[in-house]
Amino acid sequence: MASNTECTIPGSGLNPIDVSLNYLLSQVTPLTVHEEVNLSSALKRILAAPVTSTVNIPPWNNSAMDGYAIATQDLVPESETCLPVSQHIPAGHVGQPLVPGTAARIFTGAPIPKGADAVVIQEQCQREDQLIRFSVNVQPGDNIRRLGEAVTKGQEVLSQGLLLQPQHIGMAASVGTQTLSVVRRPKVAVFSTGDELVQPGEVLGEGAIYDSNRPTLQALLEAAGCEVLDFGHAVDDVDTITDLLDRASQTADLIISSGGVSVGEEDHVKPAVEKLGTLLLWKIAIKPGKPLAYGTVKGTPFFGVPGNPVALFVTFSVFIRPYILKMLSAKQTASPTYPLPLGFAWKNKGQRQEFVRVQCLTDADGKHYLINYPNQSSGVLTSVAWADGLAVIPEDSVLSAGDTVEYWPFSALL
Repeated sequence: MASNTECTIPGSGLNPIDVSLNYLLSQVTPLTVHEEVNLSSALKRILAAPVTSTVNIPPWNNSAMDGYAIATQDLVPESETCLPVSQHIPAGHVGQPLVPGTAARIFTGAPIPKGADAVVIQEQCQREDQLIRFSVNVQPGDNIRRLGEAVTKGQEVLSQGLLLQPQHIGMAASVGTQTLSVVRRPKVAVFSTGDELVQPGEVLGEGAIYDSNRPTLQALLEAAGCEVLDFGHAVDDVDTITDLLDRASQTADLIISSGGVSVGEEDHVKPAVEKLGTLLLWKIAIKPGKPLAYGTVKGTPFFGVPGNPVALFVTFSVFIRPYILKMLSAKQTASPTYPLPLGFAWKNKGQRQEFVRVQCLTDADGKHYLINYPNQSSGVLTSVAWADGLAVIPEDSVLSAGDTVEYWPFSALL
């Protein structure tokens, strides 16, 4: 785990991505407030306490198929077996003990009657009124789900720190759980900076651009399980930004701003942060996204993401999302990556790891490969809207088509 001294002080150089990420994760204070939510509200929340089953699943021996429950001792060796049907057992009903020398019509999920030790599936039987005939070889236990074979009473079925997906909601319901204890959503204050920004729907004057960063940040944060506090847009004025940061620090668990963290004369976020707190990390060896800043504002953690929209998207995915997941005490903070071949050549002669916007395609042989968007400028949000993932290009590398890189699918990041 990196210490403060392992991260470059502002202005003195570039911090490696892995060192920076380890440092950021070491600074996280996990949220300790939990809340009970209904299963219908638990999707994408972080489980705060394990779920233990109070029942066996299945709770009794039951039929795995529609068919006929029999006692294998009634089989005629190496010959056709003929048995009368003595009862009918639908799912949700309990039959009578099996009369020796008979079969019970049974349906998937219905309890196996006492005395039966196998089920012959209906497709293997010939039914003649109240008689069945079959020649298939049947062994004890065939087509029977045993009591507790899926889950035993007292077994932990969902572990603490799990990011709850639809299958986990179903698992909780299957053991009779009605509510789940989850970690409270972090409150994240968001604002954008820049005199050039106007809001979508307003008149776009000369020299102005629409503010896409704040809506992007809000969407990324909601996808990461946060409660977003929208602090709007701040002009390029250090006192205005300082006041906004002060107000945000009073209500938020985390503050994120976009723009104003580079080295220009109109970049006022860094000095505003330093008025109220400390800047702990700045400049990372990543492309795009080098000016990412991290610090504290009156004790509240703060991220300043670059104003270029692609840099915002990349730095959020690489650094801020894992930070938030650790705030939530998630078991897994890293997103899965997959090795895939490039369908293009690429040169990265710099000292920064590059995140190229790509699509994953499938060739005629069913093999996956990556293609790149032609314009990889950090200001071209079109590249992210077009892409379905990021290709990680090592620093100081020359790659040819067919070379393998790590692919980050957006489906795993959002």
